Amino acid sequence: MANRHTIVLMQTSQNRATRTFMDYDSISQAMDGICALYERKLKDLNPANRNITYDIGDLYNFIDGLADMSALVYEHSIQAYLPNDRQWIKQRLLQHLKRLAH
Repeated sequence: MANRHTIVLMQTSQNRATRTFMDYDSISQAMDGICALYERKLKDLNPANRNITYDIGDLYNFIDGLADMSALVYEHSIQAYLPNDRQWIKQRLLQHLKRLAH
């Protein structure tokens, strides 16, 4: 499961010009990257707050508020990328954050 190259595809609004991607060496790094993206948005929205907290529901709402988000994960056995939807991303985020909490 480690070292599975992951490309996160994202579109922040209905405007096609907002399409972008982020690529990571692993699923875990991709989940960290999505959390960091959300945390940057929170800092931009709350520049005066030094300590900002959020829960998994807030993170899910951020993801659901995007026009689109998906992930392509490299599968070594078939030497191709497999697509995953935002529901898969949310499940992986929850698993990832639970692992970090323990």
